[in-house]
Amino acid sequence: MTTQNTDTSVKTGPIAAAIISSGIGSMFIGLMTTGAVLSPGLKNLLNLWNPAGPLTGKTTVGILAWLISWFFLNSSLKDKDYELNKAFILTLILLGIGFFFTFPLVFEAFE
Repeated sequence: MTTQNTDTSVKTGPIAAAIISSGIGSMFIGLMTTGAVLSPGLKNLLNLWNPAGPLTGKTTVGILAWLISWFFLNSSLKDKDYELNKAFILTLILLGIGFFFTFPLVFEAFE
């Protein structure tokens, strides 16, 4: 008689990596939004397509931050269990930071 492995548990590390990386990408978009106001050089650097202005660079940086952080977090957490409550709270904090820095009252205060 052969025994089969009936362990169907799923590691939560990759799920946490996906959730947290989305918050990191959002945070970077917020930081780039305020950073473009603070630094004319950064604003020019983020201008990847003239009709849209620096918005193209802000979103590109955010997407790259999301993908790169997802890759590294997934690589380090793929075989681990991670508390999804902690991942969710961390993501909410990162989203809050991103939202804060994209809020017009914040970045217009630096103009």
